[in-house]
Parts: sequence; structure tokens; C-alpha cells
Amino acid sequence: MRQARIYMDWNATAPLLPAAREACLSALDLAGNPSSVHGEGRKIRALIETARRDVAALCGAQPASVTFTSGATEAANWLLTPDFRMGKTPLKIGRLYISAIEHPAIREGGRFGRNEISEIAVTSAGMLDLAVLEAALAVHDRQTGLPMVAVMLANNETGIVQPIAEVSHLVKAAGGILVVDAVQAAGRIALSIEDLGADFLIISSHKIGGPKGAGALIARGEILMPSALIRGGGQEKGHRSGTENPAAVAGFGAAARAAVDGLEGRMRAVAALRDDLESEMIAAAPDVIIHGKSGPRLGNTTFFTLPGLKAETGQIAFDLEGVALSAGSACSSGKVGQSYVLSAMGHDPGQGALRISIGSSTTRAEIDRCAEVFAKVAARRRLSGAAA
Repeated sequence: MRQARIYMDWNATAPLLPAAREACLSALDLAGNPSSVHGEGRKIRALIETARRDVAALCGAQPASVTFTSGATEAANWLLTPDFRMGKTPLKIGRLYISAIEHPAIREGGRFGRNEISEIAVTSAGMLDLAVLEAALAVHDRQTGLPMVAVMLANNETGIVQPIAEVSHLVKAAGGILVVDAVQAAGRIALSIEDLGADFLIISSHKIGGPKGAGALIARGEILMPSALIRGGGQEKGHRSGTENPAAVAGFGAAARAAVDGLEGRMRAVAALRDDLESEMIAAAPDVIIHGKSGPRLGNTTFFTLPGLKAETGQIAFDLEGVALSAGSACSSGKVGQSYVLSAMGHDPGQGALRISIGSSTTRAEIDRCAEVFAKVAARRRLSGAAA
């Protein structure tokens, strides 16, 4: 009998939570525009504001500081701009500093020109090199404007968690603005914009079990904000025009509520499953390289290289065995290419790597089945090498 498929690509997108699905469907049944003042409009406005409170609670922020977008990519393109306002006063950002392992939405630089972006190296462990960042900020030309630093809290490929509080100390000492991509961290580790010392967080609905097509920019306050990217009717306090998507926002809010509930215990259980899987992988193939294993990582992520196995070959092999995983980031329209994250860490990216990412509904039986498939793929690799 054909075995059921196993989904182990939660970092690409988490399965839709039943509560989020129900919230989406309920919102679709409501008439009215959230900007209308009649009863129907007020009802759907209340739904959006409830979701705003839930998303704020997930990030340890104030509801008024949450602006909904169509996703994290839009939030990044809006936020990464030389043009800010401090209240009503224009504020100029002179240069954008990004880590070498940022998501492509950050690496593109938003509305900064290519000559206005500096890349900060990471260590072989995948951690931002704080000394390099400090040196770059020390020579920043303040006459061009303030420095902006964008660093992800947790890497989407390796799961490595960055020392954001230390980064914040350096950025604030230089009078700069700190942007934190918390897309992979949300719902997997506790978030507090205040404790992180970030000025802005970016999160995404579908990474935490909400619907695709919704995200948020979370600010530390309401005074410092980027110039609007989408202008028009003045929705979201004029920061992001366009009629809100109540169904997606409601599902986002429901997923945020679920993410906060029992987070520590849930992720402890997920990490235990991940660690058991890695132990089985090492037993089956002692030469497997698990990237970032020695450092702080998300408890759900394993990014590994099997020497002699190309990433695309491995991904197909797992898929044929009924296991869905990815070859790094799922942000390139299905393309399988060399990992710039591994390159930045000083590893040979030629073979690439595969990523297993699990979540709260992953079962012990699925972990055992994945370990079996891994052993089979590893054995085939050895056989093909012997045949050659």
C-alpha cells in the first residue's frame, strides 16, 4: 500500500491551521468595507482590529504599531527606503547595511540604490560578524543620513538565530535604525520588539499557519515611519493604502493567537523530534554535514549536505519516496541553485544542501519514516559512487 506523503517544509510555508481557515471563511461571509462607517463596515473593522491586537501580542508590540501588508516581501520593500519621517519631520537614511545571509527580499535593498547598500560578513558558524558591523558603522558618513541595519533574527535555511540584542547595541551607538526580519522566528521563539531592541520587525502570516498573502510591519512606536510605498485612500493610517483583505488578516490573527499559546512547550517537543532525526541521520551517514549544528538554531530546522549528492538530486529522491523537503530557500520560483548562505559561511556551495523543517503537527512516525528515507538515499549515493 502506498504510504501517505510527509510534509517537512514548514520554513517554506506552514500548513494552514484549522482556526485560521475558520477565521478566513467567517470573514468572507461578512459584507461591508472596513473603511465604511455603517454597521457592516464597523463589524468588519472590528475583525481587523482584533487581528491587529493578536499580531501585536505575538511580537510584544502595541496594536497601533502594526501595519498589515500583502506579505513580508511588501513590508521589506516599503521599509527599506532612504526616506523616513519622524512625526512630520523628514528623516534621511544614508546607507543600508545588510548581513550576507539575508532573505532575497532584504538583499534586493528595497528603494535603496545598489551603491547605497553594504554587505556585512558572517562567521563560518553563520553568525553576523559583529566586529565587521561595528567597523562599518564607525566610518559611516553621517552627512549622507543615518545608517540602517537589516538583520534576520533566524535564517530561513540554517535556522541559525542571530544575536540581535548585541546588534541593536551597536546600531544604537551609531545612531542608526535596526530592521529585523522575524519571518522564520515568529511562532518558533518568543518575540519582543522591545527586548530585541529593534525599531521594526517584519513577519508573515503563512509561516505561522495563517493564509498566504498577508504580512505585517511592526514598529517600536508610531513616530518613526518610512514613506508610504502604496498611496491612495489612506488606509492603515495612511501608511499602506488599499482596502484591507479581511479574510487574510483574520486568518493571520487566528494563527498569531495559536502561535503564542503554549509556545515554549510546543517548540521543546519539536526540537526533541528534530534532534532525534539528526541523530538517526548521523548514524546512517556519519559524513553528513549539518550546517549550524554547533550554534543557536531554531528547534525545527535541519540544513544538511550529503557529500557526493547534489541538492536537486536529493530533493527529487526524497520527493519520490513521499517526503517533501527543500533545497534551501523556497523563494525562487522552484529553482534549485547554489546556496549563497553556505557561500557566506565559507562552505563550498557546489553540492548545495537540503533543508528539513518541521512543526507542531509533525509526528514521531513521520520522523522515523524520514530517517528511513534518508538512510535509503544515503545508501544509494554510496552505491552509485562505487559503481562509478
